[in-house]
Amino acid sequence: MSHPAIFNTIALVGRHSDERVAESLHLLAGHLEERGRQVCVDARAAQLAPRALHLTEPELATHADLIVAIGGDGTMLHAARLALAADVPLLGVNRGRLGFLADIGPAQARDQLDDVLAGRFEREARSMLRATLRREDGTTQESTALNDVVLQKWETGRILEFETWIDGQYVNTHGGDGLIVATATGSTAYALSCGGPILHPALDATVLVPICPHTLSDRPIAVNSSARIEIRLVQRQQTKAQITCDGMLLGDLTAQDRVVIGPASTKVTLLHPVGHDYYRVLRSKLHWGRGGQEQQRN
Repeated sequence: MSHPAIFNTIALVGRHSDERVAESLHLLAGHLEERGRQVCVDARAAQLAPRALHLTEPELATHADLIVAIGGDGTMLHAARLALAADVPLLGVNRGRLGFLADIGPAQARDQLDDVLAGRFEREARSMLRATLRREDGTTQESTALNDVVLQKWETGRILEFETWIDGQYVNTHGGDGLIVATATGSTAYALSCGGPILHPALDATVLVPICPHTLSDRPIAVNSSARIEIRLVQRQQTKAQITCDGMLLGDLTAQDRVVIGPASTKVTLLHPVGHDYYRVLRSKLHWGRGGQEQQRN
C-alpha cells in the first residue's frame, strides 16, 4: 500500500547499551543519512551517530516525522509513549527476543525502511489505555499504556482483595495476586501468560485477566474498549499493592485510593511492511503449525 507521507526527520530510539541495538542504530543512522534524511538520536548515543541531531529523549518525537524503535517490545512500549505525545508514527526493528510489536527483522531493516521512505507501508492505529490513580486527598497520577495496566501485590506473600466496577456497576470482589487490564495489543503479553484470550489488535475491546485468582471461577472478561474500569483495594492487614502501566510504576495503591482505567483520547500509529500478516506473527511467535512449519493453502 502506498502512502504520500514524507519522512524527512527520523528519530532512532533504542537501548544503545545493548550491542545488538547499538549495531543496528549505527547502521540505520548511516543508511538514512545516505538517503538525505535528518537523523535524531538520544544525546547519550551520540558516538553511534556522530552526524545526527543529538537531543534529550523527550525532544526526539517533537523533532521527528517518524520514530524507529530498535529493540524488543519493551522498547516499542517506551517509544509508543513518545510517539503518542507528539502524534508521530512508529516503526519497529526487532533486536529483542519475542517481538509481537517490532516486526521488522534486522536483516531486512534497511530495505524495508527504504520502502517506508518511499511511502510503501501499512498504517495501523492501536488503542491505548489511560490510568488515573485517585488519592484520598484528591490528588491524581496519570499514565498511558499500549499493553496493559496491572494491579499487583508488592512486598507481601498475602493475596490481595479488591473490587472491580465497570461503567459504575459492581462486577466482583476478587482474591489473588492482582489483575491485568489489557488492550487488544496487550492480550499477547502478560495477559496471555495468565490465561487470557488472544484479541486481534483491530478488536475494539479491553480484557480483564485475574492473576493467580484464589477462586477458580474468577475468569477473564472482555468488555468494550470505551468502558470505564475502576479498581478499589479492600483493606486487609499487611496488604501492599502497586499499579504499573506497561511495566512502569504509576504508584502504590491503598484501600483509600482507587484507580480508574479507560481509553486514551488518542491512538498510536504503527507502521508495518506491505503484506503484514498478524496471524503469521502469531504462528511464528507462538510456534503454531504442524511440526513448527508454516502451512500454505494451494
